[in-house]
Formats: sequence, structure tokens, C-alpha cells
Amino acid sequence: MEKNAHTEKSQFGLMTTRRFAPFFWTQFLGAFNDNVFKNALIILIAYQGGRHFALDSNILINLAAGLFILPFFLFSASAGQISDKYEKSMLIRRIKIMEILIMGCAAAAFYFDSLLALFLLLFLMGAQSTFFGPVKYSIIPQHLSPGELVGGNAMVGMGTFVSILLGTITGGVMVQMKNGGGWLGATVCTVALAGWAASRGIPEARSVSSDLKLSLNPLTQTWKTIGYARRIHSVFLSVLGISWFWFLGASYLTQIPNFTRVVLKGDEGVVTLLLSMFSVGIGVGSLLCEKLSGRKVELGLVPLGSIGLSIFGIDLFLAYDPPPVETLMSISAFIRTPGSLRVLIDLVLIGIFGGFYIVPLNAFVQMRTEPEYRARVIAANNILNALFMVLSTVMGVLLLGVLDLGIPRFFLIVAVGNIAVAAYIYSVVPEFAMRFLIWMLTHTMYRVRHEGLEQIPDEGPAVLVCNHITYVDGLMIAGSCRRPIRFVIFEPIYRMPLLNFIFRTGKAIPITSEQRNPEIFHRAFEEISQALEDGELICLFPEGRLTTDGEINIFRPGIEKIIRRNPVPVVPLALKGMWGSFFSRKSGAAMTRISGRFWSRVGLVAGAPVMPDAVTADRLRQAVTDLRGHRR
Repeated sequence: MEKNAHTEKSQFGLMTTRRFAPFFWTQFLGAFNDNVFKNALIILIAYQGGRHFALDSNILINLAAGLFILPFFLFSASAGQISDKYEKSMLIRRIKIMEILIMGCAAAAFYFDSLLALFLLLFLMGAQSTFFGPVKYSIIPQHLSPGELVGGNAMVGMGTFVSILLGTITGGVMVQMKNGGGWLGATVCTVALAGWAASRGIPEARSVSSDLKLSLNPLTQTWKTIGYARRIHSVFLSVLGISWFWFLGASYLTQIPNFTRVVLKGDEGVVTLLLSMFSVGIGVGSLLCEKLSGRKVELGLVPLGSIGLSIFGIDLFLAYDPPPVETLMSISAFIRTPGSLRVLIDLVLIGIFGGFYIVPLNAFVQMRTEPEYRARVIAANNILNALFMVLSTVMGVLLLGVLDLGIPRFFLIVAVGNIAVAAYIYSVVPEFAMRFLIWMLTHTMYRVRHEGLEQIPDEGPAVLVCNHITYVDGLMIAGSCRRPIRFVIFEPIYRMPLLNFIFRTGKAIPITSEQRNPEIFHRAFEEISQALEDGELICLFPEGRLTTDGEINIFRPGIEKIIRRNPVPVVPLALKGMWGSFFSRKSGAAMTRISGRFWSRVGLVAGAPVMPDAVTADRLRQAVTDLRGHRR
């Protein structure tokens, strides 16, 4: 199916389309089933494991978590190859048939209370999920347009964690019921059949590498698959960031049952409540991503997410002092104890900031990876996710089972570790920190309204021209456009503290007059020409300096020189409402007085592209003036 043939939909509008809704419900029901099964099993282990095995429940729970993720490490390379080689809707239907068979066996194991069989089936469930993962994330960009990618991933993220919430509640409630094993068996079988029925509505997603020769050697193919992810450095570091998120997620989700029983002194109902709060948080955070990112892949949300994960992870360590109780508390008794609401709020906020963190990274990997090997990159992501979750399990066994540090200290170590990992990633790929600074600027000091930005081509070379009002005009444009832009910046502004970091990270091109510095002048034109030959997007401010009266100055003829050398379309832009802000020169030098304006409404408008043979400085100035109108 050709995604460009469709009008772009919002994240909720996608639920009315055949190219997304059947897939959404298929993955939703699959995640629901996984969590009914897993939560029921974990609660059985936490509260009844002692009568089946002569092992501490901390060790059993971490072993169960490791058993579920082991297949991701073993089979992800093969799963990625298969997903790239074959048509994806057919693969999904076959994987759902596997789920039906596994859940049929699970029904018998629940009915006969066979914990050993449930452990084996947990491994098989992990294997089924391993083969579904690469198909799940590589089919999204085949059916959705670039403008729908964040919304689609947000809906999948929200759906996954809502299904975790509902599955967690269902599994936790059913395992405590009389004849709970029978109810659990009937539920997982029914849901597996419903997921298969939903999968039959998924449109065809053609093979992207039909001539690929499969290699089933797990060791050599695993290393080769990771190599696909390493082709693009920023993609590989994003994969590592995603894997770290799953390390954090596994650390919290795996320990919550024993955290509830040992530290919070709560019963099985409190376990369900805590897992629910965490899942609700991630669902809300995922849905907020489309709104906060302006329907584009916004890496600026990733540092924001990591900051929140650490702050509220540390607060979770500080939040609760267990009361002296002899029996485990119900939900109502727990909520009445001091610190309980703080624990719940921490878990919700950890989830929300986790959504901010993971959705943009998933969308970024899908967007920046070539379609021909996208599923294998996602498979590499799953391999590394599994490795990090195994490390989380090993750390849990070591710190809790061997060193007996206690779960609150374990959560503290994880939150502090997140600070170190984030600092490393953002130092190696400063684009994340740069996008965060831009996002903060455009969502605190200003409220930016966009109009006509679809006029900017999605690919290929083009030049953007805009009026020049403030020192942060480039940041406003960069924060609004989906594509990376290389800005041509007046050299003294390029050298300004803080802005220099942003401009260097964004590969801006400094320029000055030929009289002032001919070397910088000529080098700038060479860099502009090379960037356009490479298919990049260039933005410049033809006025050459900030306006001192809010009006648009004469456009200099340098734009004509650029287009004569590289005849590409020129898209006029106009910034509106920036005059009088802190960074403008109204009433004197910029950034020397408080303007009194905060969270101001400003606009960015794009006009129709001007073809190369019609480009003149005067014509472009008139186009920008018309777009701006009377609002300076």
C-alpha cells in the first residue's frame, strides 16, 4: 500500500483507517494476552512460589523475567531477516496462530496448576513475541506517512501500555479468583483468537528484500544484524537509548511485586494498582508526544524524558516509610498510609517521562533507517533490548538476592545510572541536547503556530528564505520543520555563547561580508553549494542583519548567486509576532531588557515554492512581506 496516496491523519484519526486500525488491535490484543499470562504467573511466584520451588521469590521472579526475554536474544536476528524477506501481513497472521497454540497449552497449565509448565510456556511466549517485534515496528512506516509516524508510534505505545494495564489487572484479579486457573485459560485462548481475527484485516505490506538469503546461524547472524544498526551512528545510539529504557522498565516492572509485598506491605491488589499507575503514565506520555512534538520526530523530548525518569526514580527511593503492620494491606488501607500517594504519583510520572523518552526514539529509528533493512535494524534493537533486560535481571539477582541491598536502594541505583547513561549519549550525539534546547525555547517563551509548512519538500534540495527579527529565528524554524535544516548564520551571531553550540551541532554555515572577511564569505558559498548538491535543506536570512524597526529590510542579492549556481526551489517563510520579544531589537539592543512577554503567540508561515528561473531578491522579499502581513 502506498502511504503517500492517503491524506495525513491525526493519531486518533488513524483509528478510522484500515491501514492502521486492524494492526493496532492485533498488537493491542497480543500485548494484553502476554500480560494476563505474565502477571498471573509473577503473582503466583511472589505469593505461592515457595510451595512449588525451594528458591527465594526474588530469584524466581528475576529468573522468570530472564526466561521471557531469552528468546529475543536467541531468535531476533532470524526474525529480522524473515520480516524483511516476506510480506508482513501474512507473517503477522502466522505468528498469531502460534499464539493460539501456545495459549491453548497455557490454559491446560493454569487449570492443572503446573508452575513448571507455565515457565516453559513463558519461554515460548517470548519466542512468539520475538518474531512479532520486527514486523510490528517495520510495518508502521510502510503504511503511514512521515507526518503520521510519531502519532502512529504514540498510539502503539499507548495501546501497548493500556493493554499492559488491562492485562495486569485481569491477570491479577483472575489469579485470586476461585477456579482462577480455568478463567485464565479461557481468557487467554479467547483473546488469542480475537487477535488472529483482527490480523486478517491488516493490508498487504510488500516484501522489501525478497532476494535476501536466510542465515539461521544465531551467533554469526546476530553479530551481522547488529552491524545493520551500526551503519548510521545516530540510529545505533538511539537503539542503545531504547535498550536502556527497557533496562529501566524491566528493573521497575520485575521488582514491583516484591517491592509491594516486602517494602510497601501491600497485597496482590496493591501490586495491580502500582503496575497500573506505571502503565497509565506511559500511555499518557506516549499520547502527549504528538502534541508536544508538532507531529514530527522531536528528539528534544528525549532529554526531557530522561530528566524526569531520574528525578522521580530518585524520589521513589525517598517516598515511603513502611508502617508496622502484621498483615499485608489492601488497596484502601495502603492509600491511607503516609507516602502512598507520593509512590503512586512517582510511578505515574516515571511512566509519563518514559513515554516522552521512548516514542521519539522509536520513530527516529524507523525514519532514519533504509526500508531495505529496517526490520533487521529493529531486530538488532530487540537483541540489544534483550541483552539489557538480561543485564537488568542479573543486576536484580546480584543486588537483591546476593548482596541484599533492598529494592528501594536498587531503584536509587537505577535512577542514578540513568543520569550517567544520558550524559554519555547526549555528549556523543549533541543533536539530542541541541533539539532539547530548541524545544524548550519554542515551548516556554513562545507558542508557535504553523501554517503551510507542507510547502517545504520532504526530500531533495531546496532553499528557505525568511525575515530576520531576532537572534533565535533559526531555532524557531528548526523547531517547527520535520527535516534537518542547515542555516546560513551571520558570523558574529554564530559565535555567540550557547547559540554557538546549537549552530555547530546543527552544522550551520557562518557567513559575513566579503569586505569584512573574504575567506569566510567564499567558504560559506562553497558549503552552501555542496549541501544543495547533497540534497540538503538550506535556510538563510537575505536581509543580512536583524531588523531595527520590525520591518523587512532589503534582501541582498546573495540568494540570486546561490540559485544561479544551484538551481533549486526557494520556499519563502515569514515569522510573525516576534518583534518586541526579548531577543529582538525593539527599544534598543537585543537581550538587554525584560520584554514582559512570556509564552507569546507567534507564527511561522510558508508560501508556495518559487522556481529557480523566477528567483530574484525583490520577488522573494515581496513574497515574505505578503506572508507576514501586518503582524510584526
